[in-house]
Amino acid sequence: MEKTINPVGWFEIYVENIDRARRFYETVLDREMFDLPMSEDLDDMKMVVFPMLDDAPNSSGALVEMRGVEPGGNSTIVYFSCDNCEVEQNRVESAGGKILKPKFSIGDYGFISLVEDTEGNCIGLHSLA
Repeated sequence: MEKTINPVGWFEIYVENIDRARRFYETVLDREMFDLPMSEDLDDMKMVVFPMLDDAPNSSGALVEMRGVEPGGNSTIVYFSCDNCEVEQNRVESAGGKILKPKFSIGDYGFISLVEDTEGNCIGLHSLA
């Protein structure tokens, strides 16, 4: 892998109810998400994509609802970049999620909040301030 790019190129968050999860992420992150059209042979799968700028750093990803794949657990944590993670953290409960660990310092690397989405997935909110 070329060392001049970020190692994460894509992420997927598996969900039980894609409409409920979409409302949660759009509310907390204050960004509109988009349906990803699927081919006819993938009728058991729905994807909603986080917005992405082609020339911007970091990666994008999608919420995925697929038969046979259960959401939840904390084996993978996706961190969303924020200007001040407390702002997004403060929208979590009204969007139907839970605050697991409120904003705290990670030293020279800024601050994070750990929250749970409406599907039981643990996600991180990261900011330098």
